[in-house]
Amino acid sequence: MAGSLIAGGVALQPSAEQVALSTNYITNFDFLNQYLPDTYEKEFERYGNRTLSGFLRMVGAEMPSNSDLIKWAEQGRLHTKYEDCTTSTLAGTDTATFTISDTLVPGSGSIAVRVGQTIHITANAGGGENKAIVTAVDTVAGTIDVAFYEAGGLDAVVAGGTNTMYIYGSEFKKGTNGMQGSLEADDIFLENNPIILKDTYAVSGSDMAQIGWVEVTTENGASGYLWYMKSEHETRLRFDDYLETAMIEAKPAEAASGAVAAGFVGSEGVFHAVENRGNVWSGGYPESLGDWDTVIARLDKQGAIEENVIFNNRDFGFAIDDMLAAQNSYGVGGTSYGLFDNDKEMALNLGFTGFRRGYDFYKSDWKYLNDPTMRGGLASGVVSGLLVPAGSTSVYDQILGKNAKRPFLHVRYRASQTEDRRYKTWITGSAGGAATSDLDAMEVNFLSERAVCVMGANNFVIFEG
Repeated sequence: MAGSLIAGGVALQPSAEQVALSTNYITNFDFLNQYLPDTYEKEFERYGNRTLSGFLRMVGAEMPSNSDLIKWAEQGRLHTKYEDCTTSTLAGTDTATFTISDTLVPGSGSIAVRVGQTIHITANAGGGENKAIVTAVDTVAGTIDVAFYEAGGLDAVVAGGTNTMYIYGSEFKKGTNGMQGSLEADDIFLENNPIILKDTYAVSGSDMAQIGWVEVTTENGASGYLWYMKSEHETRLRFDDYLETAMIEAKPAEAASGAVAAGFVGSEGVFHAVENRGNVWSGGYPESLGDWDTVIARLDKQGAIEENVIFNNRDFGFAIDDMLAAQNSYGVGGTSYGLFDNDKEMALNLGFTGFRRGYDFYKSDWKYLNDPTMRGGLASGVVSGLLVPAGSTSVYDQILGKNAKRPFLHVRYRASQTEDRRYKTWITGSAGGAATSDLDAMEVNFLSERAVCVMGANNFVIFEG
């Protein structure tokens, strides 16, 4: 006679023998009921330190601003040189009229040349020069009349092409009046506006009721056990990175752009400032001393800052290492550069931290340029490095109303006595201890309002391509 099992809601009890009983029959088999997997409590950090911020903290500073517009003035050149000067006067003539075309001078009265000053004129093509004294200035036409010191008059090469002219002094006759006219300081007025950055993290109250613990070690040094706040913590780290990358990549919205039409203004980031007001090296890396001599010659024409730091991607860093290693006459086909004691157990250092050639250049790998989720591995628009001058510069701060020392690169954040928008975070909702609304969730909100100020951008060099 065939038997049958009596179904019922009794608790399962394992039997001592392999006998099918109603008390040990599993009708609702679940993987987790019988076979629990071995699990690791601690997360494995497969990508190491994932954060990208730190660049601005190393090279700059942060200071408050209470306006939505930041303005400052930078000193112009003390001396003036014109590089597009031509004349229709025939060669050999004792006097000549030169037209200065490289500034918008007609009608502006902005020629920085006065009667009685002595000038040096050289042909841009080379091979010709004159020295002369200015006898008349027409600011409306943008011309000057000169009398040459040379007995041979106007040089033929100068007469036949475009020339460069600069002032080196003056000369006046006895018993004459002084210099007529004065020159105003050539200040450059710049401005930037802060942008508002936001982020948020939300978790429902229901999910908060089921706690799952994970042991973590995070990029900012925190360690221990976290549950639903694990994702909140990563949102915070991501927001920290955006605070820096936005200051690096920000771009002012151009007139008639879609951003302007939508009501956004943008901001001037580091790359945009250096590309438009600084120095740009394009077409590969400077891989030889001759290339670096070109960079140095450019720096000589700017502020001539003694110490500079190059923040580079990996390939650019290797290119500098290879260039410096090649300077060792014993290094061809070998590894004799650097300091070592020929110990067979040594770990050979094949890299350099910097070099001196006219100026001190230190180099540092910039993770932002290497990270594959950011600028690392881009096919176009590649920035391989950024040369940043060390130290600070003196500028006139229009908010403070006085000259102030400022780092070349620094961040201004919006703040007042009652509102500090450097880094705001607050919790809303009705879960997790918050009681601000009837939303059955906890929302963690992040906000910052800031702008980066690149002062003396003419001392920076961005390496592209």
